[in-house]
Amino acid sequence: MSVKLTTRQVGDVTVIDVAGRITLGEGSSALRDALRELLKENHKNILLNLREVTYIDSSGIGELVSAYTTITNQGGHLKLLSLTHRVKDLLQITKLYTVFDVHEDEAHAVRSFS
Repeated sequence: MSVKLTTRQVGDVTVIDVAGRITLGEGSSALRDALRELLKENHKNILLNLREVTYIDSSGIGELVSAYTTITNQGGHLKLLSLTHRVKDLLQITKLYTVFDVHEDEAHAVRSFS
């Protein structure tokens, strides 16, 4: 299964529910395109819900870092929600866990944008 993205609005925060695999090719490009579109529409507070992500490769990690940099440089905020054990371990191994603002609870994550 490739990646499936569902976008919803919670107050002034745009939540993207990500399900499936974020991998080289279709998975990472779909995420990149969705984030670029949100930035074009001036959505600056973005929360990526990764609860349903079954696999992420180095290309997917690279896409998260690229998105974080792009959004931050445009005055926005990108935060991560509900990391799976595998994704959390990968971010810790690559020392990227401290770069991202990671939350376990959606309500708390949404409030953190204020």
